[in-house]
Amino acid sequence: MKLAIMQPYLFPYIGYFQLMNAADEFVLYDNIEFTKKGWINRNRILVNGGPEYFTLPLKKGSDYLNIDQRKLADTFSAEKIKLLRRISEAYRKAPYFETVFPEIQNIINCGEENLFLFIKQSIEIVCKYLDITTKIIVSSTLPIDHALKAQDKVLAICRSLNANQYINPIGGVELYSKEIFAQNDIELNFIEAKPVEYRQYDNEFVPWLSIIDVLMFNPANEVKEMLKAFTVK
Repeated sequence: MKLAIMQPYLFPYIGYFQLMNAADEFVLYDNIEFTKKGWINRNRILVNGGPEYFTLPLKKGSDYLNIDQRKLADTFSAEKIKLLRRISEAYRKAPYFETVFPEIQNIINCGEENLFLFIKQSIEIVCKYLDITTKIIVSSTLPIDHALKAQDKVLAICRSLNANQYINPIGGVELYSKEIFAQNDIELNFIEAKPVEYRQYDNEFVPWLSIIDVLMFNPANEVKEMLKAFTVK
């Protein structure tokens, strides 16, 4: 069984979904510490030819809260209207706006206040749109020592799920040892996304934006082909 593990990211870039699609099972971390200035509650869309961030506002809380303990701010009920308007204005002339925007509306208007559950649902909706059938498992449900860190925790999750292959984005190549994984009878591989380029209006192409951008400018069948645009090392 081929396993991948990631933090929950808000409307992540296409490489995230390439990893999901390449795995048989996908563990989504919920019981790890929330990190600021990452991709958990923010991402980038194309605005006037350039990348701009959009962010889910969060209630104030301890910097040490786990992702599943963070809540959306009370102001989000009003701010989501502005967010949807911003996405609409950015992409209303995109070729697949009429198909994709209702999916984005369903995600933003879901009513979920828990950050982890909000993001998990958004990932599931995108997966359904792209026919990604990989099983999603929430990390806290696994019978492991959740105090473990880094490679030790990944190995524990792999053993818990009887995985014989673990795949990770290429950015983690310095974090894991193929030798140690082999000692645990697990093959370790890294996925490196190939450059994916498509027409964004008549602008110079801006790579690695949110999956929202990819979906707005490409039909679902072509995005499914993009999910295969990676090399394995």
